[in-house]
Amino acid sequence: MIEIIPTILVKEFEEVKKRIKCVEKYVKWVQLDVMDGIFVENTTWPYSEEGAKISDFKKIKTKTKTEVHLMIQDPEKVIEDWLEVTDRVIVHYESDISNSENAVKNLIETVHKANKQIGLAINPETDVSAARPFLKKLDLVLIMTVQPGRGGQEFKEWILEKIRILREIWPNGNIEVDGGINPKTAKKVIEAGANLICAGTYIFTSKNTKIAINNLKNSYA
Repeated sequence: MIEIIPTILVKEFEEVKKRIKCVEKYVKWVQLDVMDGIFVENTTWPYSEEGAKISDFKKIKTKTKTEVHLMIQDPEKVIEDWLEVTDRVIVHYESDISNSENAVKNLIETVHKANKQIGLAINPETDVSAARPFLKKLDLVLIMTVQPGRGGQEFKEWILEKIRILREIWPNGNIEVDGGINPKTAKKVIEAGANLICAGTYIFTSKNTKIAINNLKNSYA
């Protein structure tokens, strides 16, 4: 099943709440992008706001499910806190967990023990084979079509082949794609095999978020 997932990349908690409320009527999931200023140069909430706590996320009352995309160096240090407030966590293969296959497996086990979902994100330069040892346990693989760290980047066409390869080796898995998504590129990644489509800039810079989300949905209708 194909789903559109709005991505929220902001520095202030009030803006997180505002954006979730803006799209919650039109989608089943939203994604919160979290950056620590170490794994990537940029920082977002909660790292960018003094006194911010992950537990504050509980204050957002919404029926929409939430996933958090952790673009941070040490996901193991905060994973338990995020499991208290969100439905799905996505960690990067290129973070500190890449030093050990067991570290990835331990994170997957920790998340599943909490009855939550986990995804593994891979950067453009990372081969899809990096995710292969974990596919039986993962709930999704997120393929980045831009370098993580900021929104509004141009879609990298050559990533389409990575999506095709992953779909061949993981025919029933959830393949999520993030970066440079608009109706035109959404159609391409869906044809390549993706079923979870993340979009931030296209949705939140539009004059009407409902129309923008519908435009993305119509790209594969």
